[in-house]
Amino acid sequence: MHEYQRQLRASRGQEPGHPGPSCSPDACKELGIGFVPWGPVGMGYLTGKIDAGTRLDPKTDLRSGFTHFSPENLAANAAVVELLRRVAEKKGATPAQIALAWLLAQKPWIVPSPGTRNPAHLEENLEAIQVQLTPTDLREIETAFSKITVRGGRMNEMQMEVVDPTE
Repeated sequence: MHEYQRQLRASRGQEPGHPGPSCSPDACKELGIGFVPWGPVGMGYLTGKIDAGTRLDPKTDLRSGFTHFSPENLAANAAVVELLRRVAEKKGATPAQIALAWLLAQKPWIVPSPGTRNPAHLEENLEAIQVQLTPTDLREIETAFSKITVRGGRMNEMQMEVVDPTE
């Protein structure tokens, strides 16, 4: 454990085994460790296969409790998926592959690890390695994304408290 993490945990009264704060990409770089973004395809949202009409079963789907997946926020955030679709069409890729390729293009120590139980999704995700985003592509994505306001949290409050007790 890095000294700053030990001190931060101690200042919060956290035990050494507590998961502690999320590690930022900058902290990971400083520590010389990789950064694995959680939910790099937005728990399925960035695939373009989930929209405001999608109903998630609260008994079987954890996402149903996330404000990000409410019908209103799914509709409000559709611009993100449309941006990925536009880039995907130009690159002969899928929206999920663009999301993963964008992460891969950020820094060599940022490594997305999308979870899936579906072999076809695994193949699709692996093909993101073949998608080459140019500096111009990256600038266009950044410019377009900066104009979008994303609504909803990535998790519900209870789960965020477990992941990062400071939020």
